Formats: sequence, C-alpha cells, structure tokens
Amino acid sequence: MTHRPLDPCRIGMLTPSSNTVLEPYTSAMLAPFGDAASAHFGRFRVVEISMSEASQSQFSLDPILDAAERLAEAHPHVIAWNGTSASWLGMDKDRALCAAITERTGVAATSTMLAYDGLMRGLGVRRLGLVTPYVGDIERRMIANYAAQGIDVVGAVRLDETDNYSFASYPPDRVAEMAARVAKARPDAIAIVCTNFRGAPIAARIEDATGIPVIDSVAVTAAHTLRKVGLDPARVTGWGSVFQRVATIAPVNQT
Repeated sequence: MTHRPLDPCRIGMLTPSSNTVLEPYTSAMLAPFGDAASAHFGRFRVVEISMSEASQSQFSLDPILDAAERLAEAHPHVIAWNGTSASWLGMDKDRALCAAITERTGVAATSTMLAYDGLMRGLGVRRLGLVTPYVGDIERRMIANYAAQGIDVVGAVRLDETDNYSFASYPPDRVAEMAARVAKARPDAIAIVCTNFRGAPIAARIEDATGIPVIDSVAVTAAHTLRKVGLDPARVTGWGSVFQRVATIAPVNQT
C-alpha cells in the first residue's frame, strides 16, 4: 500500500510578539479537525498599543512582510494578520497589507479586521457594542472608523491599558463583565476587539444571557481562516456562535 505524506490544511498566523492568548486559543479551536488542520505562527514586534509614534511604527510594512516570508516557508494555505490595528488605522491598511503579503509570498492573505468586516456585513450590523483593553484615543479612532462604515457604536467599555502583554492578564470573567455592560445598549452584536484579550471563552455565556451575538477577535479569525482553507467552521463548538455564523453567511467583501 502506498502512503501519501500527511498534508493538512496549514493556517499561518502573523502574531504580535507580546501576545500570549491567540496561539493557545487558536490551537484549541482547531482541535476538532485533528490532523486535517494545523496553525503556525510568525511574530513581529508589538509591545505598546497607543497613538504614539513609537506604537504606530510597529505596524510598518517591512517587519510584517519579513515575518510573513519566514511564515511562508512552512507552506501555509493562507496567512492571516491576527491583529486588530486596522480597527483604528483604517481598513485600507489591512487590504494593502494582505495584497503585499500575497505579492511577497504567493500565499493568499487575510486579517482579523477583514474577518470582522465580512461577518458584520453579512449579519447586517448597524448598532455595535465595543469591548477593548485599549485607551480612549484608540477607542475614539475605532468608533470613527465604524461610523464611516455606517455602524453606530452604541456602547463601549475599555480598560485604558497600553501594554499589549498586560491585556492577557485580565481573566475571562472581567471581559464578561465588560461585555454585559455594553449589552445593556441592545446592540446588534458585541465585538471584543483585541487578539490578546480573553473574550472567546465567555462568548457563549454572554450570548445565552443576552441573545446578542458576540464576535471575539481570535474566534472570528479562526473561523474565517478555516473557511478560507475549505474546512467547515461549524464543527467548532464551545466558543460562541461565531463559527456557525461564519459557516452559514455568504462572504461579503472579504479578502
């Protein structure tokens, strides 16, 4: 009998260097696929989230493309920028980045914020609840960017932290409390925006209590990339309804 080499669907993720949440969560989310899917990670330096020049320079193109080139050597079927910087820098930033990654590596590319964009358009979200660990300057930029997309942020709760590493130190129950607060405004959906924040484990709890879809950054990226490589996100359970929603909603303007 001839045995074919194992060739799972490989999902590449570009990861902020100080992030300690998205790798274990993503791997756990992919567990139902066994050997059929694997996640692989490349890091570039991100340690501070603020509107300072030093912070914004972390998201310049060259270091991200260098990390993408190294990640491409693992022959992924897709590369995702698993980060949320376009939520305050603007969606065009991620569209340009994904195009540059594909040009440099030959690998299809997407991002967390493009995953959000496709799902929220598909759900028809017009009123959004926003949960972040960020500071006011970042939150205001995010709210303005959503407004430009026709989405009104009707409730927002933040931590006012700038140290990216520290975001992961807040337990899921703290994130749940923040989400419950914005749920009082009855938004169409609640977005927990940060890939180093522990929103995924509490998404189902908040959905059950409020009836409002909860879109966590790590979860929506995992669901989106699974669909990109031809696997059914609906097989992933226990992390909220995002996986089932991504599986059933037709892609809208997704890269």
